[in-house]
Amino acid sequence: MTLTEILQNMWDIFIKYYIGAGLLWSGIGYTLLLSAITVLAGTVLGSLMALGKRTRFKPLVFVITAFVEVLRGTPMLLQLYVAYFIIPMLLKMPGLSPFTSVAIAMSLNSAAYVSEIIRSGIEAVDKGQTEAARALGLTGKTTMLKIILPQAVKNILPALGNEFITVIKETSLASTFFVGDLMTTYKVINGFTFQTVPVLFDMAIFYFLLTFSLSKLLGVFERRMKKRA
Repeated sequence: MTLTEILQNMWDIFIKYYIGAGLLWSGIGYTLLLSAITVLAGTVLGSLMALGKRTRFKPLVFVITAFVEVLRGTPMLLQLYVAYFIIPMLLKMPGLSPFTSVAIAMSLNSAAYVSEIIRSGIEAVDKGQTEAARALGLTGKTTMLKIILPQAVKNILPALGNEFITVIKETSLASTFFVGDLMTTYKVINGFTFQTVPVLFDMAIFYFLLTFSLSKLLGVFERRMKKRA
């Protein structure tokens, strides 16, 4: 197959299936929804774990550390399989949808990475700030919320943005369970057309446009944050 034929097939598939059948918007919608859930839940859980690791309660620190190391040390696909087959049994919810199982697994995985990002951001803030706040009579909670975290957010924003972009690409693994994301549409269209290369090239363009657009938006947001600093 020549390059011209590949490009022509890419265009024909794009018009007939992605636009005509509406699979593009459906795939992008599920991909962005799964990414948003993952990032939101991962950020909340990751923040709680990062703060939990700073406590003096050693058993809690041990559990969080073990959780983070296990999730960071095992493949995402393996975690998706565990979530798909085991979590419904643990929760005694055999009817748990594939989308929900995948969202739980990806959220926990993201939380493990975000917790380390936030922890490093907090530790990057000068310890003198904490000492000065305590000298002024501020409690540990107030010091963290009013002094440390606002400065830490500015430090970790680029890393959190990269995590969001990474999550968008990692949603492609969810196609293993046919949750409706972009890579699921690839499998559907490839099953109809048997045109693997053109469909994959289309998919690469869609993912690139998503991640590139998001990176530019995050860049604008970061610049505005710096101006306000």
